[in-house]
Amino acid sequence: MAFKQRVFSGMQASGNPHLGNYLGAIKRWVEMQSQVECIYCVVDLHAITVWQDPAELLRATRDVVAAFMAAGLDPKRSILFNQSQVHQHAELAWVFNCVARIGWLNRMTQFKEKAGKDRESASLGLYAYPSLMAADILLYHATMVPVGEDQKQHVELTRDIAQKFNNDYAESIRKHTGRDVFFPLPEPLIQGEATRVMSLRDGTKKMSKSDPSDNSRINLTDDADTIAQKIRRAKTDPEPLPSEEAGLEARPEADNLVGIYAALADTPKAAVLQQFGGGQFSTFKTALSDLSVAKLSPIAAEMKRLMQDPANIDSVLCDGAARAEAIAAETMNAVKDIVGFIRR
Repeated sequence: MAFKQRVFSGMQASGNPHLGNYLGAIKRWVEMQSQVECIYCVVDLHAITVWQDPAELLRATRDVVAAFMAAGLDPKRSILFNQSQVHQHAELAWVFNCVARIGWLNRMTQFKEKAGKDRESASLGLYAYPSLMAADILLYHATMVPVGEDQKQHVELTRDIAQKFNNDYAESIRKHTGRDVFFPLPEPLIQGEATRVMSLRDGTKKMSKSDPSDNSRINLTDDADTIAQKIRRAKTDPEPLPSEEAGLEARPEADNLVGIYAALADTPKAAVLQQFGGGQFSTFKTALSDLSVAKLSPIAAEMKRLMQDPANIDSVLCDGAARAEAIAAETMNAVKDIVGFIRR
């Protein structure tokens, strides 16, 4: 059956949002809100799969929301909320814990990367959070999920969980809803340049809030001088920029900087290389610095203004949570009927 086109995506509240968050997610979210119904979530339940200082989590949640709105996300056009305010996320996650198979979760590469060698001391939440991610998406019957390449595996797991639920409860779904299937099989959206922004100090590592070097990333709150300085100091190699994309292979730092320029300028990498190919990095870095300042400085200024009024941010989240819960409650009530739970 056909499902209404709806986008869902979420971002963790963990530190100051950076350029990778903006280009890999926020910028696309803003673009999509004029095309389709969108639901965006600060996934604070996911954040506590590793210990968080409560005061810092509260501040980080508001900072992320400020970044969303400063970049152009309109909470009146899209639904914007923090996950923990809508209890149905946790309820559906438990049902999915009972649908998903241990073997499926054992294949999740992100758990292996985050838990490292000491997996026995990792939290159960860190292991099982792909089930919660599936609940986040399917609670709203989302059909599209904008993600980075590193999250594609989790959307595939979401599809597996949806398919198994639809199969396991096929007769009950028809009885209680009249449908042949209850959950859609969402598609991952991986599009555009710089879907995976890398560190300015090491082009083989993803740009991250957890990197001890602040020079590895451009924070959305950085001022113009700081942005320019970080780009000037960004790691490169001694060769000039190539004129074609094939020349970026085995040159991760060059590829990263060209990808950032392309994403900020809304142009293909090929066009960037056509303009700057054969030239020295110093010339290209100056142009990248000017472009970055022009695009990011207004966001930083608006973030600063928004963060001075935390009560307004909380009000936006409460309103979004109420709108989200209206959808979530309908889904969860139907799930309870399908599974065989008695409800009020």
